[in-house]
Amino acid sequence: MKRIFTRISVLAALCLLTINVAFAQNITIKGKVIDGGDKTPLPGVTILVKGTQTGTQTDVNGGYSISAPANATLVFNFVGYTALEQAVNSQTTINVSLASSTQQLEQVVVVGYGTQRKIDVTGSVASVKGEDISKQISTNPVGALQGKVAGVSITNTGTPGGSPTITIRGTGTIYGKTVPLYVVDGVWYDDINFLNPSDIANISILKDASAQSIYGIRAANGVVLVTTNKGKKGDAVINYNGTVGFQKVTNKVEMANASEYATAVNEAYALQTPAVAPLFSNTNLGEGTNWYDVVLRDALITNHQLSVSGGSEKSTYNLSLGYLDQDGIVKNNNYKRYTARLSNDFQIFKPLKIGYNVTAASSRSKDAPSTIFRALYAASPVVPVFNADGTYGDPNAYNLGNGSNMNPQATLDFFNQQTTKYKVTGNIFAELKFLKDFTFKTSFGGDFSQDEVRGYIPVYKASNTQQNTNSKLDIDRIENRNWIIENTLTYDKKWNDHSLTVLVGQTAQRNKMYTINADALNVPYSSEGDLYLALGDASTRNVTDLGELSTFASYFGRVNYSYKNRYLLNASIRRDGASQFYGTNNLWGNFPSIGAGWVISNEEFMKDQKIFSNLKLRGSWGKVGNAGVPINPTVLRVNQDPGFIAFFNGSPYTGASIDSFVPPTLYWERSAGTDIGLEMGFLNNRLTIETDYYNRKTEQSIFDIPILGSTGAKTPTLVANQADIQNRGFEFSATWADKTDGGFTYSISGNVGMNENKVINVTSGANPIYRGGAGLTSGYLSTRTVNNRPIGEFYGYQVEGVFQTDAEAAAWPGFKRGDFKYADINGDGVIDLRDRVVLGNPNPKFTYGVNTNFAYKNFDLTLDIQGVADVSVYNANLGNRFGNENFTKDFINNRWTGAGTSNTYPSADLAGGLNNAPNSFYVEKGDYIRLRNIQLGYTLPNAISSKMKMQRLRVFVNAQNALNIFGYKGFSPEVGGTPTNAGIDTNVYPLFATYNFGVNVTF
Repeated sequence: MKRIFTRISVLAALCLLTINVAFAQNITIKGKVIDGGDKTPLPGVTILVKGTQTGTQTDVNGGYSISAPANATLVFNFVGYTALEQAVNSQTTINVSLASSTQQLEQVVVVGYGTQRKIDVTGSVASVKGEDISKQISTNPVGALQGKVAGVSITNTGTPGGSPTITIRGTGTIYGKTVPLYVVDGVWYDDINFLNPSDIANISILKDASAQSIYGIRAANGVVLVTTNKGKKGDAVINYNGTVGFQKVTNKVEMANASEYATAVNEAYALQTPAVAPLFSNTNLGEGTNWYDVVLRDALITNHQLSVSGGSEKSTYNLSLGYLDQDGIVKNNNYKRYTARLSNDFQIFKPLKIGYNVTAASSRSKDAPSTIFRALYAASPVVPVFNADGTYGDPNAYNLGNGSNMNPQATLDFFNQQTTKYKVTGNIFAELKFLKDFTFKTSFGGDFSQDEVRGYIPVYKASNTQQNTNSKLDIDRIENRNWIIENTLTYDKKWNDHSLTVLVGQTAQRNKMYTINADALNVPYSSEGDLYLALGDASTRNVTDLGELSTFASYFGRVNYSYKNRYLLNASIRRDGASQFYGTNNLWGNFPSIGAGWVISNEEFMKDQKIFSNLKLRGSWGKVGNAGVPINPTVLRVNQDPGFIAFFNGSPYTGASIDSFVPPTLYWERSAGTDIGLEMGFLNNRLTIETDYYNRKTEQSIFDIPILGSTGAKTPTLVANQADIQNRGFEFSATWADKTDGGFTYSISGNVGMNENKVINVTSGANPIYRGGAGLTSGYLSTRTVNNRPIGEFYGYQVEGVFQTDAEAAAWPGFKRGDFKYADINGDGVIDLRDRVVLGNPNPKFTYGVNTNFAYKNFDLTLDIQGVADVSVYNANLGNRFGNENFTKDFINNRWTGAGTSNTYPSADLAGGLNNAPNSFYVEKGDYIRLRNIQLGYTLPNAISSKMKMQRLRVFVNAQNALNIFGYKGFSPEVGGTPTNAGIDTNVYPLFATYNFGVNVTF
């Protein structure tokens, strides 16, 4: 892999040395731009040298001046007007007039296996330009989409190099994969973390089944189409984009200081039955240790991207190199990523074009302990980081040692884990046009990746509870080898008032994965970092070698028809076969769709009206599938279990257990969806509005449910088609784009999505699914999934208050003064599992965003706001107690300390009785509104840039997540998780604000 990057680096250097930029041949062109109708000057018109990023804008009088080669072409663009190209031909004065247009109608969007005019699309498709993505300095392109598309919910993670979670129109599966399908230049992926955001030209999100169905079995969770940058005909253009900044923790949770902690612990001891002597004889201990300040830091982040692009009549090219270095907000945590991408298109002769795209990515991270934030939350402030003699502060010295109360500094110092990832991916294609209206395209692509996690635990002793007597090396390695071949034939014909496009295609795929898990004890420490299993004891080595293979075969077709640009029809069908369902008599699935549109504004009776610039009604229906289920789900597996041992002739034999029962037949998870949309444009499309109503139902959803223990299995579940899952909602988006006579241009966009999620049509006899136990004490489960309710809603006791005296609590066995008072739902005088109620919903009902762009002369400003509403978060950090963990400052200030002191917060004895059982106290509102991004930029005047031998120079400052407004008492209410464990905050890597300075240079 290092050789690959070395060769690419050498290639880039050669390109830079051999490219003839030819600045000396530039001439200065001046002129004026006017409205083609009323002949008034047009201020704020963008003028670009075609094939470059060299540009300027007209002044208040419509005048401009630009430096360009004598043989260049100028491109004039302005909101609400048709773009105009004008050859320079050595002219020094060029005056132009722009014609008004319905620009929004002619916008081209990327759809499955092609492109369409926005006005011709009958499904729900959202498009985001690469320039809008690059304005948010994001390590993952998906993170930059947050708040930009209605109906798309994105949960970011603070982990360096981590991938955001994206949900399109709600969660529609429990057992299968929840990630959407990503298609990058024709190759399919589950993640695009390997992509440099600066390499992206456009992202299209297919939101409804009609648009998605052309991708069949992989489209149930939505489809994200990514188009990367291509070279353009013209002189070589060199671009450099670089940023440097720092990340700072926001909304840091305030914890109790040493004195407050000691006082609260003594109170908890006094409430025991019988009462326990105080742990601290002196509670006047001052501030003590602030563990967040000890372990967290302001972290540096830097990002660089260099690209070279250009081309001729016969070929175009684009080469880019990227480097990202991101420190985590936890000390020692770091992530580095290197990316390289090369694409070429060749016009062999007029009907035939071939090309390829290759992307290579390599990353290396020094990981943080997965439990570090739980450790920081729980650590006692009375324990010092280090003692006076240099040894680690020991919770046991204060009688505080337990499974949760550790010294986080020791945890960090003796943690040694690195993750290394390599990925090479790409495709080659050929496109042949023949018989005037036909185009045949063949494409072959794939990827090879290797992920390796190496974790080493040395011999150490920080305390009696934080020590390790045998060093251990763990190695987990995953290799993926995937390929995909696609062939399509397109017939495209326009005649009179008719337009017809017919597409037929075939796809074959193979995904192969190898997994090796190995470990060994007594591996000696090496300061050079060279650690191998062979260095450990041979008798302790364990190696597990696993693999998975899945194959797919598909055939598909689509028809698009338009009559007079008024009446639109789209119909498609895909037939998929997947090896996951081999042996189920259900190997193949059919996924049809149909969509229709009516462009009302093109009707004769609308010609004289002055209200609508565009008015289109569309509707669609379709089916898609989810092949992301475990391989061979109907195969009954028997697992050896050391808990089952039988003796024969005095010798022990390990028994076996069947944990999951499977039916003889399992049907495809299919998602059937209906969408009705209305698109409107006003005032020459300066104001555009789009609304959608959708109803999507996952039919025969696959998941496992608990069954009776009388079957003899250890923890018996049944995997089957158990129920349907419904997501229905409403989306609204609007954009206002305009300019003023003074040269001020701006656009303001807003979007909101509303979604209602619930499980319906549960199979007769199916039991509720209880989950959400991760990180909770005493085996409690905090979520329930049941018929006619949302997936994974929070479930537990309803708090009515706090018992003020023992006399008040006496009527309720197991409770005492200072404990939560729970509602007796069934009125039987006993608090038990039958008194649990619904506490909240982790699936957000509303998501929204506001995105703005402003430009005046050489200044530009971007402001993005994003938020969610009507959602709940389970703050498991508060109740996850084994005794003597620290308390938040909020709890300390509001806790019950005696009769009449509090009827909302319990006593310090949170671990006692049912106080830490799932209840309404721990479920909080997860609503938030966030200043997602603000960026202020300045572009040097063209005359100055030219003197500096640059075509364009822009500098900017940027801040992300700088302002967060929410009521949640944790770091951030943005908490992810699997469908039945979502929204549970036990150990979330918190988000942070990022402040950057950046520069964009074009040569």
